[in-house]
Amino acid sequence: MSSPLFIRMHAADNVAIVANDGGLPAGTVFADGLRLVDPVPQGHKVALEDLAQGDAVRRYDVVIGYALQALPRGSWVNERVLRMPAAPELEGLPMATVKPPLLPALEGYTFEGYRNADGSVGTRNILAITTTVQCVAGVVDTAVQRIKSELLPRYPQVDDVVGLEHSYGCGVAIDAPDAIIPIRTLRNISRNPNFGGEVMVVSLGCEKLQPERLLPREAPLLPMARTAAAPALPPDDAALDVVCLQAEEHVGFMSMIDSIVRQADVHLQRLNRRRRETVPVSELVVGVQCGGSDAFSGVTANPAVGFATDLLVRAGASVMFSEVTEVRDGIDQLTARASTPEVAQAMIDQMAWYDSYLARGRADRSANTTPGNKKGGLSNIVEKAMGSIIKSGTAPITGVLAPGEKLQQKGLTYAATPASDFICGTLQLAAGMNLHIFTTGRGTPYGLAACPVIKVATRSDLARRWHDLMDVNAGRIADGAATIEETGWEMFQLMIDVASGRRKTWAEQWKLHNALVLFNPAPVT
Repeated sequence: MSSPLFIRMHAADNVAIVANDGGLPAGTVFADGLRLVDPVPQGHKVALEDLAQGDAVRRYDVVIGYALQALPRGSWVNERVLRMPAAPELEGLPMATVKPPLLPALEGYTFEGYRNADGSVGTRNILAITTTVQCVAGVVDTAVQRIKSELLPRYPQVDDVVGLEHSYGCGVAIDAPDAIIPIRTLRNISRNPNFGGEVMVVSLGCEKLQPERLLPREAPLLPMARTAAAPALPPDDAALDVVCLQAEEHVGFMSMIDSIVRQADVHLQRLNRRRRETVPVSELVVGVQCGGSDAFSGVTANPAVGFATDLLVRAGASVMFSEVTEVRDGIDQLTARASTPEVAQAMIDQMAWYDSYLARGRADRSANTTPGNKKGGLSNIVEKAMGSIIKSGTAPITGVLAPGEKLQQKGLTYAATPASDFICGTLQLAAGMNLHIFTTGRGTPYGLAACPVIKVATRSDLARRWHDLMDVNAGRIADGAATIEETGWEMFQLMIDVASGRRKTWAEQWKLHNALVLFNPAPVT
């Protein structure tokens, strides 16, 4: 765009962000007569009126900070000239006070998925090999490479083989109260819908997280209910399939590899009998997330994801939004949208727990923002949170998940997770996510081996430069080439195509994926 342009989010805002690629030099004059006092980078804020020291700075019609000095109209407003507001109190909040009008149901939308015996549906057909401890990671990686080269070509209906490797399992206070978080996370990931109900474990033998503790008998290893379309699976009383590396029968490294490959073959045979079938869009479990955020995240990509979130909810699907520190400053908005006071209180409880967790480390929510966030125009966590919450759309929030818990209902759920991309994605996988939407302004090659990740660029410049990493260019909204609604519908249709296997995301094509990172707030010994 050649003409100088700023974007103001609300009529009450006294700052706006510069939209032009590369930013604008001092002296630039906008159509309304505003003249820049300073050079302002793209995405950064400019004062729309004279601000005295101590004045509130508003964006999204929310106070994102207080001026540390006088800022004449046209000044560059950034983190160095702002004092961040205190965190909102968790008392006296509106509880389920907003009752949004019911939007008409979206009917008739389907995708081609893999039905599982427990009633869930996968978007991919993957063999996952669970590990109990980091010690076995190298052995499992070697075995997976061999399985992919020797076995996978024989089973064309199986999409991939992944090792669920992680840094947990031993050297930890495994009986500490908070240890349940990483344990149930790994337990629930092992039963993600994209793994078809097959559970295979590789154990070292001496670790604290024994297979029976990770996957206890009281938590069924296989689904209780079966559908006519589901393939035959072993009986529910079948022994847990564990390859223990310290078992006496293993003599040498290759003996371990041979055992893993042999057991994998059994699971691959069953997975290969599965076929896609037409299922309603209500079977999608979508996690929404942002990373490498910038000031455009809350202008383009996240509002479009929010529109798509509303479409999914109208179609009966399940959607999770997360990232505690990135919604903490909008807790009043969330509790107001809760479907019941009980749901509102559950969100407050999760926020309070996380406040205490950060305080134990002598940190607070301000530790969240990164150098890249600030370079992209986000001055602090308050401004970042306002743009992050928009991903959740407008639907009522009907449920809350603690870290590592499994989703049990449809609609819009708040899944409380750290904001770390890798930890959030891991926890959403544990909740049952079978499709992921990830927005970015600075750019990240983030991906997950267990689940397709659709990446959305906030700016056209990023979409052009990373043309073979970004799946959707939401920057067209700022360019005036598309609307939020049009982009939201584009994402909705893309989700159907990706879930059906008709299209692969760029992360899938390049086989890019991040490691699983378990959230472990318990002590390490």
